[in-house]
This record gives sequence, structure tokens and C-alpha cells, in this order.
Amino acid sequence: MGFFDGYNVSTSGMSAQRTRINVTSANIANAKTTSTIDGGPYKKQQVVFEEVLMAENNGRNKTSSITNGMIKDQSSDMANRGVGVKSIIESDAKPVLRFEPSHPDANEEGYVAYPDINPVIEMVDLIEAMRSYEANVASFNTHKNIDTKTLDILKA
Repeated sequence: MGFFDGYNVSTSGMSAQRTRINVTSANIANAKTTSTIDGGPYKKQQVVFEEVLMAENNGRNKTSSITNGMIKDQSSDMANRGVGVKSIIESDAKPVLRFEPSHPDANEEGYVAYPDINPVIEMVDLIEAMRSYEANVASFNTHKNIDTKTLDILKA
């Protein structure tokens, strides 16, 4: 494990959650958008995460294990992993039709197509993303404090 590996894992999580916060905020902001450049109502978006290999370890890492009181060296395919944004997908949910004949985007029958976005669910997703971001910040700060204490001990 390298000196900066913990930082890299935490920052990858922060970056992914920041994207999720931005997408969820856009969903909330466009919950009542009835027409877009592409035509039709806004379509809800969701972030899809993927595991990302943070550092190649030239094939194998050496690790030690204790078996029956004996220390044995082993090789394993361990590498630090982080999280990344694989894609941002649009929902294929059908729009919600509301009868509003005076609305400028109403169809011939007087119905307006609104996006199928529940602001309460989006707020819960936003809070979850914010808490995940905060957890990554706390992990980063803990790693920094451990490194600082280690350097203080080595200086003494």
C-alpha cells in the first residue's frame, strides 16, 4: 500500500458523490419542467457507479499471514479500489399527465406531461449522497491525521 492510496480512494468517492449530488439537484430543479430542447418533459437522470482499480501493483503484492504460529509470505492480487461514475442514465418512466387546459404545453385534450420525479425521494437521495460525501471527507481527514502523527513520531 502506497502513502497516498488512502487519499486516492477517498477522493474518488468524493468525486463520484459530487456527481450524484449534481444530478440529483438537477432532477429536483427540473421536477416541473414540461418542455426541453429535445421535446417533451424533462427525464429523470441517475448516476451509475463502477469499481475503479486505483493502482496497478505490478502483478502481485507480498503479504504475510500467520498460520500455526509461523509467518508465511503469500502473494495476492490485492489492489486499491475506488469508485467512479460509469454513466448517467435517463429514466424511461412515462411522464405524469395532469389536466391543465390553460397550460401552454397542454395537448389537444388539455393534459400536460410532467416528469415522473418525486421531490421527496430526490431529497432523500440528495441527503444520502451528501452523507456519503461527508464520510469520504472524514476518511480523508483521518488518513491525514494518521500520517501527521506518524511523521511527528518519526521526527522525535
